Amino acid sequence: MKALYRKYRPTKISDVIGEDQVTTPLASALKSGKFSHSYLFTGPRGCGKTSVARIFAHEVNHFPYEIEDSYTDIIEIDAASNTGVDNIRELREKAAIAPSKGKYKVYIIDEVHMLSKSAFNALLKTLEEPPAHVIFIMATTDAYKVPITITSRAQVYNFQLASPDVMLKHLRTIAKNEKIAIDDDALGIIVARGGGSFRDSISLLDQISTLSSDDKSVISKEMVESALGLPEETNCLNLLKAYEEQDQATITHLLKTILSTGTKPEIVAENIIARIIENPKPELLPLLAKLPEVKSPFAEAKILLAFLGYSSAQADTRAFAAPKPTKAAPVTTQTAQTTPAITKTVQQATPETEDRKEPKPDAKKTEFDWDAYINNIEAVNIGISTTLKKCRFIFNNDTLQIITERKIHKTILSSTNNLKVLQKFLPEGIMLEIGDATEIASSSSKYEQISDIMGDITEVKADGVPF
Repeated sequence: MKALYRKYRPTKISDVIGEDQVTTPLASALKSGKFSHSYLFTGPRGCGKTSVARIFAHEVNHFPYEIEDSYTDIIEIDAASNTGVDNIRELREKAAIAPSKGKYKVYIIDEVHMLSKSAFNALLKTLEEPPAHVIFIMATTDAYKVPITITSRAQVYNFQLASPDVMLKHLRTIAKNEKIAIDDDALGIIVARGGGSFRDSISLLDQISTLSSDDKSVISKEMVESALGLPEETNCLNLLKAYEEQDQATITHLLKTILSTGTKPEIVAENIIARIIENPKPELLPLLAKLPEVKSPFAEAKILLAFLGYSSAQADTRAFAAPKPTKAAPVTTQTAQTTPAITKTVQQATPETEDRKEPKPDAKKTEFDWDAYINNIEAVNIGISTTLKKCRFIFNNDTLQIITERKIHKTILSSTNNLKVLQKFLPEGIMLEIGDATEIASSSSKYEQISDIMGDITEVKADGVPF
């Protein structure tokens, strides 16, 4: 029995789906009989470059196209295994020979970017002075690796992966023709896993079609998830929710549940990445930065670190004792000598603060009204106040420490413009420190150990973007 992806592979330009930007001009060339001597097909793996090249090669010579056929005037070359200059020189010599049956001798060079520099130079000579009966169709997934001297002498066509709507419609048609009972939710998973590749998506449908035990049973979403070893969508969504809420217990439980079913950590990471991209949030960016690292070896450990590495910073506020006030001259930017996770600033009078009509808080107060501070800022910048509501604080003498639970929040608050707003509503002379709980907890322990051996130390480190 023929595999579905071979059975439903297009054999005519008019059969190609979802590549109108390519098929329309090629169909026009076939109708007029005016062809370029060189074409370059670019695009991701599985988008149909080689299939269209074969169809075009057949239609140029009016050869009927069957998947298994072979014509001496259509020559396919895998550049990945024929990279040398000698291979291209041999090609040039044979290209000079007239076609045996058709009007043109068509060379299809797949993965052309794999050719060596000397091989490209040899090919260039043929493209500069091609025999009238020769057409080159080059295909590549990495167009940027093809020398400009080659691309400038070819008509370039950019292929794209199929959109989910186009793919779903195509798979639905195949399922109907093949009498495969499957619901749209299940097809949606196949579409997502196929990644826009017709070959991969149809092959998955072929694999899944065996799940139906009789003509009456319908293949469901749950059956597909189980067959492909995918985590349940509900578990993925709950994982993200637990991460946002920093619920370590739920994260640990869900990961254990998912992995115990045999689902690979890499698959879990892939699904979570897709969901974050669909609905990106600033607080999920640290997780997004870590998930691509989830792969062998130790994939299980890496996914655990990705989820818990940023959500485990529930340190006791006693770990953040305020340092002694510095006697240095007031500054409005980050000082050079700080602990790794802390940004220090001191209120400095500026025209903006001097002209401000709001009443100044009493600098001598020993208590700090955090809620009032946030409310004052909310009147001028809701974004900053929203971030502050997710933070903790410690006020000790003349120092306000703002402790963020996420590095992204520290980055937001430490920007130059936001620091000005934070300072504007502080009592005069009050020092401001912004620290990330994770970094402070880890660095405090590390530097305390070193200080015990070497005495008091201070690390000088520029604060950077945490992902």
